[in-house]
Parts: sequence; C-alpha cells; structure tokens
Amino acid sequence: MAIEITSRSLAGVPGKTASHKEIERLPPSATEKRISRSLLAPRLMRRNFSSRAPELSGGNAVILSIPKSGRTWVRTFLYAYFCKRYGREFTLEPEHYCEPGIPRLIFSHDLFEHRTKGDLWDRIRGKYLVPKKELRRAKIVLLVRDPRDCFVSLYVQMTRRDPGAPAEFKRKTVSDLLRDKKFGIRAIVRTMNAWLNEFSGRDDFTIIRYESLREAPAGNFRTLLALLGETTPDMSIFQEALDFSRFDNMQKLEAAGAFDSKILRPGDVRDPESFKVRRGKIGGYREYLSTEDQKYAAEALSKLDSGFGY
Repeated sequence: MAIEITSRSLAGVPGKTASHKEIERLPPSATEKRISRSLLAPRLMRRNFSSRAPELSGGNAVILSIPKSGRTWVRTFLYAYFCKRYGREFTLEPEHYCEPGIPRLIFSHDLFEHRTKGDLWDRIRGKYLVPKKELRRAKIVLLVRDPRDCFVSLYVQMTRRDPGAPAEFKRKTVSDLLRDKKFGIRAIVRTMNAWLNEFSGRDDFTIIRYESLREAPAGNFRTLLALLGETTPDMSIFQEALDFSRFDNMQKLEAAGAFDSKILRPGDVRDPESFKVRRGKIGGYREYLSTEDQKYAAEALSKLDSGFGY
C-alpha cells in the first residue's frame, strides 16, 4: 500500500493498530528484532514551556518529518488545494485567513530540531517539541524518506543554502557530516525510530513514504486529503493543486520570489543546489557518497526499524 494508513476508520480493519499491521508483514526474525528494540527504547519526556508552543498547537493534524523529507512539496499541494477550494489566494501560511474550512496543520521537525538546534536552555524548555497535549489530541502523520537521501539533501542545504548554518559545517566534507553525531545519518535513523516507538500504537497515526508519493502522487494525495476530512475532493481543483505543486513549477516560483514565505527562497538563483526545491531524486545519494560512505550509510540503515520499509 503506497501510504501506510493506520486509522481504523480509513483502513476498514476494526481492532487493528499500526504496529499490528506493520509487524504482520515482517518475517519472524525481523518482528522479534523490532519488538525488542521498541521495548528497550526510552520514551521522550515531552514538554514545551517556550513562547513558541502556541505555533505548534491547535492543529487538526501534526505532520512530523526529518528535514528534506518532502514536506515543502506536501505543504504546497495541501494549501494549493484548500486555498483554491475556499476561494483564497495561495499561501503557505493560510492561518491568517481564519477560514474554518482550511485545516490547521502543524508541520514540525520536532525531535530532530530538539536535538540539533538552539542551546541548552532551548532544549530544557522544549522549544522545538510539539506539546504532548497537542499530540494526544491531533492526528499524527509521519512523512518519511530514505535517510540516505535525507542526509545528502540536508548536507547540500547546510553547505550551499542555509546562511545560518555554523561555519564549521561549511568546511566539512560530506563524509565528515555523514558521521556527525547530531546531523549524520545515525542521528536521522535514531530520530525516526524514536517517533515510531512513540506513536505506532495509536489508531490515528499514519506513515507516508516520500518514495510512494513520487511514484503515484494523485492516488496518495487523495488518500492524504481523506485523512484530513476531504473525502470527496473537487477533482478539478485537485488537478490544479497537483500541477501547481510539480517540482519544476515550484522551482520556477521559488526563483521568481513568488512565494510569501522565506522557506521558499533560493540561496543563490544562479546555483540550482541552493534552492529549497532542489531535485527530490530517489536514490540521489549515490551521486554524493563514495563507496566507503555508502557502506557506512547502509550499516546505519540496518538499525532503522524495518516497519519503514527501507
């Protein structure tokens, strides 16, 4: 199934949780390995006492992801659809319309940012964590991508696009950052496992694989809309949103500065690698990682929960 629907109402399988469905697909050895790892994994103590907590609250759904997992693409499609549906001009920040028909969606890197951004005081306050009470109330969507492709895209962003990235990162090679304790591939794997361990027992938890979205965007975006309550979408608007969110169109709009958000502005319009919407290529990590680095990444990937399908 392209999108791993874990909601009982959508799956049509009463009494089944996400973890049950995933485990049933695995061979006995993989199942035992996954269960033992989940039982041993510590639970995150969630709290957010910062002034940023309201920004991460009040959502109909919370969409979590590692950076560079495709959330800008997903966000652009969803808001292109809902803004058109309710006669509003497209924006990546539709909250200012106060339009009740447009769902409030919380997009967050959550635990990954908690471990990589800010200082000790930020981590003590939980500045980048979605509040626990919000996660209990809202639907949870986990957008995932092959950690090797995530890492390479993050590396390019930090070294070619992000002016706020520490200068030391810009001096490091891709091999150095691949092994970095905070930003390397092992940190990505650890965060993905932690999310799955935290949410996999819930009926309203959904995993969406970036690769599946690329393979069949129309069917999978329809399923995502249904998850958000749009069970019978207007298909003419749906197709417009699909066309609008195509990578080539998003790149043109980004280059022209047509978006109202700083997250969709290139670092240098003359450098395609500095664009927020870069390539989105599946398996593109092979063009950046040496044979030795690919072996290291494969070893790290062996620790990723098999339920992700990578």
